Order: sequence, then structure tokens, then C-alpha cells
Amino acid sequence: LEHPKEAISYYRKRGIDQVICEEKHMGSRAVIVVCKDEQVAIERFGIKDEGIGTCYTRTGRAFFTDKQTETAFLHRTNQAMAEANFWDNLQTDWVCLDTELMPWSAKAQSLIKDQYASVGTAASQSLTQAREALELAATRGIDGAAQMVQKLTVQQASVEKYIKAYQNYCWPVNSVDDLKLAPFHILATEGQVHSARSHEWHMTTIQTFCKADPQLFQVTPYKLVDTQSEESTQEAIDWWTSMTEKGGEGMVVKPKDFTSFGKKGLVQPAVKCRGSEYLRIIYGPEYDSPENLKRLKKRGLSRKRSLAIREFALGMEALERFVNREPLRRVHESVFGVLALESEEVDPRL
Repeated sequence: LEHPKEAISYYRKRGIDQVICEEKHMGSRAVIVVCKDEQVAIERFGIKDEGIGTCYTRTGRAFFTDKQTETAFLHRTNQAMAEANFWDNLQTDWVCLDTELMPWSAKAQSLIKDQYASVGTAASQSLTQAREALELAATRGIDGAAQMVQKLTVQQASVEKYIKAYQNYCWPVNSVDDLKLAPFHILATEGQVHSARSHEWHMTTIQTFCKADPQLFQVTPYKLVDTQSEESTQEAIDWWTSMTEKGGEGMVVKPKDFTSFGKKGLVQPAVKCRGSEYLRIIYGPEYDSPENLKRLKKRGLSRKRSLAIREFALGMEALERFVNREPLRRVHESVFGVLALESEEVDPRL
């Protein structure tokens, strides 16, 4: 349903010669602001007695419900940056990071329990009972019972894969030590929005402070791909295949340059290529049956892509206005624009 060849082809057709493929982590999106110390938080953000930063969800809400956990998390992040000389190297005393925070269950526990786990349990129990009844019917020679047993066996196997898929992304969280943070963008620092940097720069710069605290941080593996080369494209496909067969979610394909323009203007900042087992969580246990795949291939992506490009442009504009110290009302114009687009109805599975 989502394949690297199609994603790489999308960029090649728009004149992008190089892309970067980054492993996609299955967690929750987190935007993190960290200051060098509390005095910076007061002077730069006008926030007093609330620590050295904050961690937001993708819609601007507080990620952590427990302030103690957030404080410990932010201090660990700050300490790693200090050890890696991040503050001096980038000549800044604060940073805004785009990240993925794992496990998925840390933020989506109710979703997993109420939606995915309940579906898996109900499907597993009902199919087991139905199969037992049909097996009994088959022993009595009832027409069609044996064929139905075969069909239910296939369905049971799909449900087992479905349950295993979402369980891969869940583990108990009792403290900061149980969290894993995978940063993938250095969005902004004092006086700079880093949209002019290549994604490779973001990856290598992030690695410096990730290595300072490997227990908390997870380095994101990546590959550079020449879109004009079949060999380079195939290497990316093989990497994605190997990753997803081992239970990985998939990868994200992006132009090498953070902001890229094609023949018709701004191109998509990123295209997701999620693996078959992860998509089983999103679309249901039997999504990959031939009849279902045929229907799902007709997904309308144009609306989602249009929203993504507009939100990306507005997000970059908000950051530019902030680092240039424009009045907050000017920053909020762009922020409210993003929130308005987020309220547009779109298929949440895309």
C-alpha cells in the first residue's frame, strides 16, 4: 500500500535528484523547547518559575501530565547538549526540536486499550468460537463447513498478526529511564531557523548529543538516495524491506534539502512509507487481502498533501517571525493558521 519506489519516484518526477530516507519511529510526535538555564527561559520566552523548557504534543498541548517527569526529562536533554557542546557549537542558549517520543503507549495508552486491544480481543475470541463450531459441523459432513474453517483459519492468522503489531510498540513507563527520544529536526535556535540546512546536517548534528545519553536518546538511521539511480533506489527499498520485516514501522522519504522546490513549486517536505504490519494496525487485520487492497489503493491523497504543504509553510513562517523577535501577534497569525488547517477533515489513517 505504501512503497519506497513510489515515494522516490514522486520526488524524481519533480526534479529532486537526492532524497534522504530516515527510519520512522513508532511513538508520539513531540515538539521540545529546551533552554540552557531558567534565566534564558525568563529573558527569551518571558516564562518564570516553570523550569527550563517544555514538551508539547503536535497540537500544542502539554505532553506530560506529570510535571516531575517532564522536569527530569528536560534536564537530561539539557545535560546531553551541554556534554556535546551543542550550546557553544550552535551559538545559542535555547533550541526547539522536532522529535518522536517512545513508547507509543506512553501517550496513546487509552487509544491502544479502547480501540486496538478491544478489537484484537473481540476478533480473537469470536473467531475461535466460530471455528470450533464449524469444525464440529465439518465432522458431521455439513456442506461448506470445511471451506469456512479454512477461511476462518486465514482470518485468525491475520488477527494474530494485528495483535502482535501493536504490542511491538508498547512497554511500561515508570520513569524517564523507560522513555526513548528520537529527534529528527533542529527546528530553531537563537536567531536561526534551520530550514536552509540539509537533512543530513540535521541528522549528524543531532547524533552528537544523542551519543552523550544513549539511554534516553535513539539515533535515527538514514540513507541518502540518488533518485536517478536504479541501484541506489533498490538499496533503499531493500533497507526498508529488511527493517519492516523485523517489525519496524517503516521510513520517511524527504528531499535532501530541508526546503525544496520542484517544477511546480514547493514539494512535499516528507512522504511516509509504512510497512505492511504497521498498516495492519491502521487499516485492520485483513486490510491486505486482495479485495481490500484494491479498494484502499484508491485512497485520496491530494487533500492530505495540500494540507501538509500549507502547514509546513506556515510552521516555518511562525518560527522565522519568532527568531526575528516580531510581536507575538505576528507569530500567532501563522500558528493559528496551522491550527485552522488541523481542524480540516481528513482521513486520519493517511
